[in-house]
Amino acid sequence: MSSLSLLTGLVRLARPKHWIKNVFVLLPVPFAVAAALRLKDVAHEETRFEIGSFLLGLAGFCLINSTIYVLNDLFDAQADVHHPLKRRRPIASGQVPVWAAAIEAVSLCAVGMLLCKASGKQGTMAVVLTYFSINIAYNLGAKHISLLDVFLLASGFILRVLLGCVLVSASPSAWLLLCTSSLALYLGFAKRRADLKEGLSHKHRPSLRGYSLSFLDHAMIICAGTAILSYALYGIEAKILLPGREMASMPFVVYGILNYLRMVDVMGVGGNPVEVALRSIPMQICGLGWIVAVTWSLGLW
Repeated sequence: MSSLSLLTGLVRLARPKHWIKNVFVLLPVPFAVAAALRLKDVAHEETRFEIGSFLLGLAGFCLINSTIYVLNDLFDAQADVHHPLKRRRPIASGQVPVWAAAIEAVSLCAVGMLLCKASGKQGTMAVVLTYFSINIAYNLGAKHISLLDVFLLASGFILRVLLGCVLVSASPSAWLLLCTSSLALYLGFAKRRADLKEGLSHKHRPSLRGYSLSFLDHAMIICAGTAILSYALYGIEAKILLPGREMASMPFVVYGILNYLRMVDVMGVGGNPVEVALRSIPMQICGLGWIVAVTWSLGLW
């Protein structure tokens, strides 16, 4: 095995393109910036947004994400060998030996924790350690329990939003957390639906014994509706949004959720939301439109 092949495999193992999921960490940023520009937020508490601390925390969390991906592949290597697509993963294919993957996991974890600690924001390590612990539990067997597996996956996105709030010294809104959790469950159920549609055996993913396409379709619809409603209520109650502009970003949220639901049902996507985000031009335009609408609602331009 050449050094170049090993290096390429180690990079693939870390899955840097999956860091796009950390867009959820960025969600509180526009609101924190708007609050900082107004000297105080809607709760009349001091808001401090320090870009250096934020970037350190975000970078550290990205490395913690990669640590989990490496550990996931280490735990699943034997099962991945029998999967039509996952057998191409670095460890399952033999591109990266187990000892190299173990060293990579330890190194990424150590550097990631140090960066998160260096952010200097109180609460950062609590969120990161909770994220790490939940994912360890998931890989040690919780992922084999129906519903619990999706709830644990969804918790990762909620913790991302909480981390973002910690890093910008902002209090999380209950409506924002409800919207995030509903959206995360929606994505998790879509992933399980894709597993069933692909004919993935319960021998590879035991939790699939407890799911059916009908149940997952109903669960996705419930979560989609809850996410849309909670976002609307968040817009109504968020006093930091300028009067008359509260609902400016709502059409992009509704379109994004419904378009993803359409793609899951009609096109069979959903197994990898990262690939959808990277390849779907309409979803990218929708995301850009949301950013423009939110910053306008906050009076940033």
